[in-house]
Amino acid sequence: MFKKLRNRFLISNLVIISVMLIISFAAIYFITYNNVSSEINMEIHRMEDSYFKRNDNMGQHPPDFGSQKPPKRDAVAPSHERTISFMIETDLQWNITDKTSSFDIDDELYESAKEKAISKNNKTGNFNLENEHWTFSITPIMNGYRLVFLDTTSQYGILKTLIYTFLFVALIMFIIIYFISRFFANRSIKPVQEAFERQKQFVADASHELKTPLAVINTNVDVLLSNNQDTIDSQSKWLNYIKSESERMAKLTNDLLYLTQMDNSDNKMIYSNFNMSEAVENIILTMEAVIFEHNLSLNYELEPALFTYGNDEQVRQVVMILLDNAIKYTNKNGTISIALNKQNTDIILSITNTGEGIAPEHLKKIFDRFYRTDKSRSRQLGGYGLGLSIAKAIIDQHCGKIYAESIVNEKTTFFVRLPMSL
Repeated sequence: MFKKLRNRFLISNLVIISVMLIISFAAIYFITYNNVSSEINMEIHRMEDSYFKRNDNMGQHPPDFGSQKPPKRDAVAPSHERTISFMIETDLQWNITDKTSSFDIDDELYESAKEKAISKNNKTGNFNLENEHWTFSITPIMNGYRLVFLDTTSQYGILKTLIYTFLFVALIMFIIIYFISRFFANRSIKPVQEAFERQKQFVADASHELKTPLAVINTNVDVLLSNNQDTIDSQSKWLNYIKSESERMAKLTNDLLYLTQMDNSDNKMIYSNFNMSEAVENIILTMEAVIFEHNLSLNYELEPALFTYGNDEQVRQVVMILLDNAIKYTNKNGTISIALNKQNTDIILSITNTGEGIAPEHLKKIFDRFYRTDKSRSRQLGGYGLGLSIAKAIIDQHCGKIYAESIVNEKTTFFVRLPMSL
């Protein structure tokens, strides 16, 4: 599926860029072609005027240079010495009556050029003759026509070279763009593929977690049905099992729905400035009895009057998740330490618990959904591996950071960094 998606992206990218290259090259070619055509037209008009003025100054037609030494090139057009041109005049039946050129030209060329120009049936045009490109213009005169010819092989050679250059550059660019597009296509598809794999894993994990309590409930219901003559009081043990598993399922589904809401970018929460110090202190007071019930020591140091901008209830939930997590994984007669202080423009909350710690290979994954370093122990403690995922989603929405540091068999510390209100 992702291979097809990548190939579609790659083909679409290549097609779009190829079309843009073709349009760009075509635009450059036509602009160059129009410029060359304009220069040729101006040149041939200058030649016409030059031959016309020369004949007028001489008062007669110049001699045929076919059998005489030609004059210097600058006698006609000193600024265009490299341009070969000639003029012929014909009668109304297209018989040559006069020919003029600054170069020694065979009579065959005069005749062939005249026939080519006549065959075009137009006042101006182009033709190829003996592997050379010529441009002509035909002007009616008294009792005939004047035809001026200009060798434009070099000008049109530039256009031909331009086409070959474009084709070569286009081929090289196409190869380069192909590999670049493939590289970026793979990079673009990778996040989608990773998200899809995470989604598949999420569905599989959620199904697995739901499967266990459902199996327990189903088993206990079967036991109740097999003893349908007994009183409810005698079957209370099975009913309590059903109730316990139902509550676990309810908590799981609520957590899943909450994560779905957090993932929804349209989910707008009400944000305001609130006292982070008071929020953390209230959570500690709420959980203090639970901590002492587990025979754990509690140390906390909170800097007063630290304000942040966000949703008070959500941030309290993060503190509750981290503190509950610390209680579950603190070793017997261990210690929980909580600190809240200001660091530059941020508020730093740290919750530390002594215990087994977290191995380095697990630290980057503990915020993934359903991820647990010890699945059997987590299930015994009633965890699903969603608490830290919820905490991270909340902190991300508040433009903060949450991370953990741990020393194996010693302690684990969770840090929450939130921007402080001005």
